[in-house]
Amino acid sequence: MFQIVTPAKKTKARTGILTTEHGEIETPIFMPVGTLASVKAVNQDDLLNKVKAQIILGNTYHLYLRPGNEIMKEAGGLHQFMGWGKPLLTDSGGYQVFSLSENRKLSEKGAKFQSHIDGSYHLFTPENVVDTQRILGSDIMMILDECPPYPAEYNYVKNSMELTHRWAKRGREQFDSTSPIYGHKQIQFGIVQGGTFKDLRKVSSDFMVSMNFEGIAIGGLSVGEPSEIMYEIADFNTEHLPKDKPRYLMGVGTPGNLIQCVAFGIDMFDCVMPTRNARNGMLFTRNGIINLRNAKWKHHHKYLDSDFPTEVSQRYKMSYLHHLFRANEILGLELSSKHNLTFYLWLMKQIRHQIAEGTFHNWYSGMIEQVENRI
Repeated sequence: MFQIVTPAKKTKARTGILTTEHGEIETPIFMPVGTLASVKAVNQDDLLNKVKAQIILGNTYHLYLRPGNEIMKEAGGLHQFMGWGKPLLTDSGGYQVFSLSENRKLSEKGAKFQSHIDGSYHLFTPENVVDTQRILGSDIMMILDECPPYPAEYNYVKNSMELTHRWAKRGREQFDSTSPIYGHKQIQFGIVQGGTFKDLRKVSSDFMVSMNFEGIAIGGLSVGEPSEIMYEIADFNTEHLPKDKPRYLMGVGTPGNLIQCVAFGIDMFDCVMPTRNARNGMLFTRNGIINLRNAKWKHHHKYLDSDFPTEVSQRYKMSYLHHLFRANEILGLELSSKHNLTFYLWLMKQIRHQIAEGTFHNWYSGMIEQVENRI
């Protein structure tokens, strides 16, 4: 299922192939976020042919509420519903429930929450989250977990982690006792918690490893902690995860974050940043970060980067892109979203190339500085 192609050398960065029945995923990889069965402002053909996405995400919480399990099952699962023939990963919805802190209640049984759509009450349990992801038919499903906030007291984080462990055991048992609905194999990832406390991270890592999940995610980071703490914990955490299974850092991050965390041995990433920031006029490029709303681009009748393979870079001049955002034209959102996702996937391809060539350790720190530059 997961094969290391280029082992770690001088850093913990490695390349691999994660095989699913909807295709192979070359790692390290970034996964565009399609929360509602849609990557915002980017259609599926462009995701496939321009962005070159190998895998995208859907979200169990949102898809459970709308369109709902009945319609999803009628449609034949998420792949058929959204017309996407490549791999899919579904988050359990645990993070979304965490973000509804004013409208949810946690118990041993599960997480009771109030819908952000109509105010109705629902209960997620480790078991029914697996059942819902069976209906979605994702290639990779995540366990239900609690994501503690930052900062949080040690005892709170410890109790939260232990609840996640008990839920994980039940979720794994439900996974093992049920079968895929649509004829293709599904796998399940565990999620390490423990906040910013290394002793808890070690305990949680050991527990998730013992459950024999097909892959393991590092959760509970990028929730408000400083970047240096996120880096410290991510680096520490990979030391305690199996080398022969994929490692997934959830919800991270900027291009610089991705490069640095690959050096820590992370294989998979997701984040809404490339599309969310694109809709606010921010472009990520190989030379740094650009804000298209800035007045400096009003009279800039040149291309962004005529050698970079996106419409934003090659076809439309900066003055035009600036105009689209100042005029609130929808085309601006589409072009910038496609550009940012294409850049993220291009960056991951460059990372894989550098690792394969044995040059990543000399390349990555300079590239971080380059992509984080403000233009």
